[in-house]
Amino acid sequence: MDKTTSAPACPRGGRQGRNPRGQGERLREDIIGAALRLLDELGDDQALSMRAVAREVSVAATSVYIHFADRDALVLAALERFHRNLVEAVDQAETGAADPAGKLRARVLLLSRWVQQHPGLYKVLHESMLNQRAAMSFKQELAARTTAAVQRCIDAGLAPADDAAVTSLDLRAAVHRAVSTRVNQPDLPWPPLEEQVAPSSSASHSPRVHRRMESSGYVA
Repeated sequence: MDKTTSAPACPRGGRQGRNPRGQGERLREDIIGAALRLLDELGDDQALSMRAVAREVSVAATSVYIHFADRDALVLAALERFHRNLVEAVDQAETGAADPAGKLRARVLLLSRWVQQHPGLYKVLHESMLNQRAAMSFKQELAARTTAAVQRCIDAGLAPADDAAVTSLDLRAAVHRAVSTRVNQPDLPWPPLEEQVAPSSSASHSPRVHRRMESSGYVA
């Protein structure tokens, strides 16, 4: 897989030794990394326990509560961290493409590969109970960047003039529909992810997106 399209991995490293006194920020980072690993394995924020996180970093549970008031606070911090890493990786994926349409396609492919590699985190980020009751405003950054990518295609004449925000929403909905089905029904005989997500799923689920992707050369 090309480095420019590799999905960001969860922080690894296993259990850590106790941090020396005065290195509270390092311990906080270790806790977030442990939470990300466990959430990716569990695929359910409700199944995560503060004690399990504490065991992962070899500290007492009280040390976790010093940094995070409760499980929701920890999960939100972990998801925000991972989302920030994902935004950086998606932006990096664009650098290997020559035109706005290719850059948009690179973004979609990177997101799709991320889901393939981290289905548990995808479920927590988009389908968990926490996602339903907590405002994850940080997710708007990636949405805004996708809209900007669509606008660049329109400005370059690679897609018909239209509301970029609405087109972006259609595109994101189509991609999420495709990858969510794969995550929740992994035993079905799925085609390669690239064939389903870019371009076929985006085009087949949305006439608006179909027109845009066809004009950009995504659909034969």
